[in-house]
Parts: sequence; structure tokens; C-alpha cells
Amino acid sequence: MRITFVIPSLAAGGAERVASSLVNYWSSVGDEVTLATLDFEEADFYSLSPSVERVALGLGEVSSNGFLRISKNFRRVRQLRRVIRQSRPDVVISFLAYTNVLVLTAALGLGVPVVVSERTNTIQGRAGSAVDLLRHVLYPRADAVVVQTEAVAEWARRLVKAAAVRVIPNPVHPPKTELHSFQDERNLTVLAMGRLVPVKGFDVLLQAFARCARLHHDWTLRIVGDGPERGRLEALSDKLGIATRVRLDPFLKEPEAAFKSAGLFALSSRYEGFPNVLLEAMACGLPVISFDCPNGPKEIIRDGLDGVLVPANNEEVLAERMARLMGAEDERKRLAASAIQVTERFSLTKVAAMWQEVLDEAVRQPRGLMIADRN
Repeated sequence: MRITFVIPSLAAGGAERVASSLVNYWSSVGDEVTLATLDFEEADFYSLSPSVERVALGLGEVSSNGFLRISKNFRRVRQLRRVIRQSRPDVVISFLAYTNVLVLTAALGLGVPVVVSERTNTIQGRAGSAVDLLRHVLYPRADAVVVQTEAVAEWARRLVKAAAVRVIPNPVHPPKTELHSFQDERNLTVLAMGRLVPVKGFDVLLQAFARCARLHHDWTLRIVGDGPERGRLEALSDKLGIATRVRLDPFLKEPEAAFKSAGLFALSSRYEGFPNVLLEAMACGLPVISFDCPNGPKEIIRDGLDGVLVPANNEEVLAERMARLMGAEDERKRLAASAIQVTERFSLTKVAAMWQEVLDEAVRQPRGLMIADRN
């Protein structure tokens, strides 16, 4: 199968990690894959197989000038149309709302099936008024709309026919190191990871940890990530009197070592799409505690079996459950033993098979031949 995959960028991020994993997998099983980004190739964070054809449009820059923004969008659509025509795919896949509307516009009249995928919590995180409007106009033209959770699927079914909506979770990669070697290196650290932005709720996590710190003097908190909230989080940890027990480290391209050395993982997001970091922590045999935020954690964690869910944005309950786990090594080991089952539940092979079913169905739909196009 010839697949053309479009995403804004291959910079560090959850959607980008999934895209690179799928593209590399399809290439490894013999599909002809073209991956196009709006951004420059220099922005790439994730590696691609040499057999993947890489196209970088270099049109990712956002303009504050309205006229220039419209002009650049016309250029993006024209260039995407050129990429689709030249790669002559059996199917086009697009990730993220803004790119989805560009791709659907670019593919008009070309007779090629298009599968679009929402990668965020559309209920909480609006893409912008213009994109929201264009979703309503263009998404019904897509052959399928792929989402990550049932909650987002309910939203999508209000835009398109129910049969076009498919729920496919993110895949997880098993750790490179044997799990039994992790257990000897665990320390009394609560690990959190993600972009330092308000939606990740690291401020709430700091406040919850400050409560726990009074009871568990040997534990520390490590937050790994980059973003605009770093200064505010550092100031908050100082105000709470826990600055000497909190580390804010930069983003890690290979986070396995961080998972390997931690004793507990915490997800404090106010909302999520489908948190890869939670999957990766569990795959590395870490006991996890997470807000039951919309959406994603409850599709991953089986509460009490392989992790702990607490009411969303509830600092007091998070602190109480986190403190309980800090003081219960046997409970942490029990949760961790079941957590590693995510490597089977969300394996790349299983997730890729779900995608393949959607692509095969899209290709089978009757349509006209690709028409000539001077652009």
C-alpha cells in the first residue's frame, strides 16, 4: 500500500512520536510511505527509516498578520496538493486538526481517500474558531475520523456519520532494558514528565507533594520537561518550602533511564488526549497515580489493578493517595507487576493492525479517478 502521512512537524511531542512509530512500522512491513510536514526537516526530533520518503514544506511558521496568514495557508494547500499528486498514494493520513482541514482541502477532487485523526481532547482544547468551523464543513468529506478515546468519539459523531468514527489508542514501545534490572535501581522519587504548561497541572502536583513531603522525608519530586511555566513552578516550589526536594530537568529524548530510577509516577494533567508518558511509565514497570482527567487515563489505568486514579484536579485526594503509596512498598510492587501488561494491551503491532483495518476500508470505498491538476 502507498501511504502519504501529513503532520505539522516531527518535533518532540506525543502525536509526533506516534506518527513516526506508525510510519516506520509500515515501512518495515513493505508499504511505500511518504511523510510530509509543514515544518522544516531541521525541526525533526524523531528518526525515520531510510525507506520513508521525507518531504518538508518549510511552511510551518505562524504569521500574526492576517493577510500573510491567509496567503501562507493557500501556499500550504497548494504544496500539499502537489505532494499528494506526486506521491500518488492509495490513502492519505493526516494528524491534528489544523493540518486535517488543510489536507482535506488539498485533496478535493483528487479521488484519493483521506483519513484524519484528532490527537487532543477536543472537548477541552479548542483548535480555534476558524478551524472549528472548517471541521464541521470538511470532516464529513473524510473517509474516516480516528480518535483516541470514546469520549472524543462521541464529539466526532456529532460532526460525521457514526460509522466513519474509529477509536484507536496510542501504541507503546516495550523498554529496551530487561525489567528485572529496573527493580534494583528504584529510588524514592516521584517522577512526572511533560511540557511545562498549565494544562499539565504541575502546580497542583507541587502542592500535593508539599503535603506528602511532611510525612515522607526521604522522597523527592522530579519533573522532566521544557516550557514557559518553568520559572513559575520554581517559584512555587520555593514558596512551598520544598525547593531542595524538587528537580526540574529538561526534556529527555530517551526517558527510559528516568523511568528506570523512579519509585512512583504521577500524572497531574487537567486534561489529556491520550498520554503516551503514562503508557511508557507503566511499560517500564512503574507504579502510577493519575488524575482521572478527560480524557485518556481511565482508558489506560485499570484502577486498583495496575495504577491509581484520583478525582481530576483534586489536590487533597492526590496528596492522600500519593502519600499512601509512598509508604507502601509492597503495594507499589503489586501495581507495577500488572502495569507492564500495557506492552501487550497497547502494542505497536496491535495498534497498527487497527489502523490497517481503517485504511483498507477507506481504500475499498468507490470513488472517481484522480484528476489532472496544474497545481
